[in-house]
Amino acid sequence: MEQYYFGIDLAADPAKTGTALIQVTPAGPLLIDATCTATDDHLTTHVARAELTGVDIPLGWPRAFREFLNAHAAGEDGLPAGAGPDARRELVNRFTDLEVRRTAGVTPLPVAAERIAHPALRWAGIEQRLRAAGVNTHRGGEGKVAEVYPAAALKQWGMRHRGYKGAGDAGRAVREEIAAGLSARFGLDWGNRRSLAVGSADCLDAVIAALIAREVRAGRCIAPPADQAELVAEEGWIWVPRARA
Repeated sequence: MEQYYFGIDLAADPAKTGTALIQVTPAGPLLIDATCTATDDHLTTHVARAELTGVDIPLGWPRAFREFLNAHAAGEDGLPAGAGPDARRELVNRFTDLEVRRTAGVTPLPVAAERIAHPALRWAGIEQRLRAAGVNTHRGGEGKVAEVYPAAALKQWGMRHRGYKGAGDAGRAVREEIAAGLSARFGLDWGNRRSLAVGSADCLDAVIAALIAREVRAGRCIAPPADQAELVAEEGWIWVPRARA
């Protein structure tokens, strides 16, 4: 039976959203489709059909931040008196954000305090559509989607994880290096789409997201701790590959 893994580098603007579809073959993963623009219809269709989709965007918001907003709206005290930067950081970071920083040494953007909230809001709408269609969108990765962070994965794989999103020759050179590393590590067959991924960081991130989804299913990523299952189901969990041996 053919297996497909989908990757999404989600932006608030469909015209800046990268996607990649990888087919598992006896010879290794084959990139059969990649785009640098994707509508909600395109995304929901492929998420429903794929074995697993890697989504490069926060799937939820910090519980502490939500509780603070509820208290603030009710005119109640949501912060300790004289709360400073450390207390505010505790509000805007999810449990998984702190775990990625601890295990991979990279820091995800906090969805509660950065512009990444705009694409996260777009995902919330897509998640709603998927749930209405009967698709399991469990934010901890137990269903058809898994939150991913390409930069953390690249670092865990021993590849360049900075500088590849830059414009011009410098950014393109790093993307060429990453593409070569992915070919070597996974035996990835790019088909005729390697130039598209090298030319667009959004598209390359989508390819990485699809590969991480495959690694999740293969059991080669760090799973959420069982004692945090309820929190992860609300906030989301970033699936980071285990460091290379």
